[in-house]
Amino acid sequence: MNRTLKPFATLVLLAFVGLQGCASQRSESALVDASTALQKVKDDSDVLRSAPRDVIRAGESLARAERLAGYVGTGSDVRHYAYLSQRYSEIAREHANLALNQERLAKLDLERQRLQLALREAKLDSVQQQGKWVESQIAALASEQGERGLVMTLSDVLFDTGEAQLKSSASRTVLKLVQFLQLNPRRVVRIEGYTDSTGTPEDNLKLSRDRAQSVADMLVDLGIDEKRIEVQGYGDQYPVEVNASERGRAQNRRVEIVFSDDKGRLAPPR
Repeated sequence: MNRTLKPFATLVLLAFVGLQGCASQRSESALVDASTALQKVKDDSDVLRSAPRDVIRAGESLARAERLAGYVGTGSDVRHYAYLSQRYSEIAREHANLALNQERLAKLDLERQRLQLALREAKLDSVQQQGKWVESQIAALASEQGERGLVMTLSDVLFDTGEAQLKSSASRTVLKLVQFLQLNPRRVVRIEGYTDSTGTPEDNLKLSRDRAQSVADMLVDLGIDEKRIEVQGYGDQYPVEVNASERGRAQNRRVEIVFSDDKGRLAPPR
């Protein structure tokens, strides 16, 4: 009888040891994931500024999980507190993103108000004088007058690197464009975005379209009918310079405004 039970007991013991090993591996993996997530939010100044309590809770939960990891039979508790830590890190990141978006919206609103006020305060002697002045300004900014018609280029200095939001330094150019379109109600425009070859084609295409859309949104906010605006992103296609140098890449990162003729006829897209 004892000889029969002995192999069975050995098998049970081996199975128990195996289960313990699997549980230990899962706990170790959970601790590593939680620690990595916590380190990322601790290294992000925006997260620390916007969601310090969530970062602290993530650290406390991870510390508790690490303490429990030293005791046999606490694997489920280790994984539980590691999960809580990772979730607090994710919540901290979400809170930070929300705060940043709110800050961007507030800045955009202030900038729109400033531009609208500047438009109301822009007074010239007569509509005719104003029209000639604005047209001369647009012509001076134009980079091309050919098959595509009148084309005005906005360089990438009007955007932060890798960002699609217009900087405040773009306001004077945008105001001239708005005034020109107000004085020429039959004209329409196509806003085209371009990037250099840095980054993936998919990311470049998205950034180019987002930058073009940012200019279009500002025009609409300042009173231009959206039906008069087309938006197109070309990514890193159609470079004006080679991308081998920083100077060349800077020139390729641009937004072009293509104007229709005075009857509203716009050259076809590329």
